[in-house]
Amino acid sequence: MNVFISGGAKNGKSTYAQNLAVQMAKERKCPLYYIATMIPHDEEDRARIERHRWDRQGLGFKTIECGRDIDREIDGREGVFLIDSVTALLSNEMFRPNGKVDAEASIRIAERLSALTKTHDGLIFVSDYIYGDGVEYDELTDGYIRGLAIIDRALAKACDRVVELYYGFPIDYKEVPEK
Repeated sequence: MNVFISGGAKNGKSTYAQNLAVQMAKERKCPLYYIATMIPHDEEDRARIERHRWDRQGLGFKTIECGRDIDREIDGREGVFLIDSVTALLSNEMFRPNGKVDAEASIRIAERLSALTKTHDGLIFVSDYIYGDGVEYDELTDGYIRGLAIIDRALAKACDRVVELYYGFPIDYKEVPEK
């Protein structure tokens, strides 16, 4: 089963995803990977990364730091993979270190991650719901938000289960029927 998890900031997505990943790996008796996509840019990012490391401590994750091209890290490996987060992945791919903006990054990411769901079972994607505030943004920010929506829609379609975390409570929008 592949799972797409979304929700607002600080709604418990990472904790929920970690618990789900641990449960899936335990049931399957397979390796457990955490694909950490955030590339830190400031102290706030570093603090968030440290907090996530602390939260995962003792859960059995093998952490792979990978801010771009995560499909290359997953291909050829077996196990349960928690990808946290799609939001950071798009930022890394879209806003390049050389200052250029890759406007096509979202399409490429959507295609690559959707392709992974066809060849791997046990992927958990975490993304941020950032489209509902009604604020008008500059063209660049708006492009990023639209890009994340493209990826999220592709993952929601490709995954077996779609969950939104709302104030810490999971709401299932798409579930695999029980056998």
